[in-house]
Amino acid sequence: MSEVAEFSSKNIRTWLESETSSIFNPVHAKAQKLLDEMRKTLDNLADSSRMLLDNSGKEIEKRNMKTHGRAKALNKLARLFLERMQQLKIPELVSYDSVSDFSQETQKALLVTEVDIRNWFPRISPFFILDRRKFLIVFEKTKELLKELIDFVSKEYIKTKTLEDTFHYVDELRTLEEQLLNIDGQKKNAENEKASIEKEIAETQQKMVYLKSKGEMSQLNQIGLEMEKLRREVKHNLRHLKKPLIKFQRLTFHKGGLTQEESRKLDRYIENPFDAFATEEVECPILKQILRKMSIAMSEGKLKLKRDKKRKAEQAIEDILHKNSLISLYQKCASVTVQRKRLSTSEEVVEAKSDLSDLKKQLEDLERRKEIVEAEENVVDRSYRETMEKIQDHKKLIEKNAFDFTGKRLQIE
Repeated sequence: MSEVAEFSSKNIRTWLESETSSIFNPVHAKAQKLLDEMRKTLDNLADSSRMLLDNSGKEIEKRNMKTHGRAKALNKLARLFLERMQQLKIPELVSYDSVSDFSQETQKALLVTEVDIRNWFPRISPFFILDRRKFLIVFEKTKELLKELIDFVSKEYIKTKTLEDTFHYVDELRTLEEQLLNIDGQKKNAENEKASIEKEIAETQQKMVYLKSKGEMSQLNQIGLEMEKLRREVKHNLRHLKKPLIKFQRLTFHKGGLTQEESRKLDRYIENPFDAFATEEVECPILKQILRKMSIAMSEGKLKLKRDKKRKAEQAIEDILHKNSLISLYQKCASVTVQRKRLSTSEEVVEAKSDLSDLKKQLEDLERRKEIVEAEENVVDRSYRETMEKIQDHKKLIEKNAFDFTGKRLQIE
């Protein structure tokens, strides 16, 4: 296996130029020579068009009725030829694509001009015969030179197109590597910014934890946990009364039977059993009064329940009304509610809550900033991967094309 030469993107072009100069330089030089010749002949063709324009213009000024119409036709035609030639631009940088595009545009212009000549020159006869002949000589020479240029492009220049493209890929590779450096810098900046924000988030969360665990805030949080436990306990104890109370609410809404206070309390028991229960007076008089009236409605058949649900509801009512089964739970609920209210309004807790509110807003702000940075980071990561893929593709293509032209294996680091 032949030895593999290693190159960087900075020196591969110099090596490739030296290795392929014997192939590329003569072709490139001939392309330049043909373009220079085309420039001269197109200038000559433009001068010939001006000659037709000037001479026909002079004839128009003579107002000779015999030649006036033909002179006007030639004048208009010559102006069209001149505009057409002036639109053709010789490429400043010689490349296969630029020369090929130029030859195709010139071919189109000459083809249209040839149609105009075929259609209009016979109509101008026999006048301006010498002028037309001079123009046609230059025109035919231009066609011949264009044919030579097109043949060169299609038969000779095409062979080195891949090599020319390879030089272009080398230039693109350098540009892509510079882009990658910039993207890498953006990537590091995004990572640093994200790390900084995460540090701020951690510090803010730590401050919030400290405030919640400090003094009366800690007691308030502890009461909050105890209250949640009691909420579940109240819900459990009243579970067999939930559906009956809802049905009783509908019944009394349509047919009455409850005082306004009882009706409001019934609504609260359905919506938030703990709050309704904890804010009762000692021994829960309103709840008991509601349950007595509901028991009567059940016994009279006004409140219909399935047998099993009715049995469980009756048992729950019996325990509450006659066995005071909820007294101990009520005392706990009322106690924590009073404690919570007292602590919630203390100066220390009010100040801590204000600080926590500020920290919460700060935390939300930081989280939003983190999301934005992460979105930017994702865009940069995708751009980094795509640029890396393009760099690798360019390297492989350059290595393959270089081998095809030189027979030498190389690797671009």
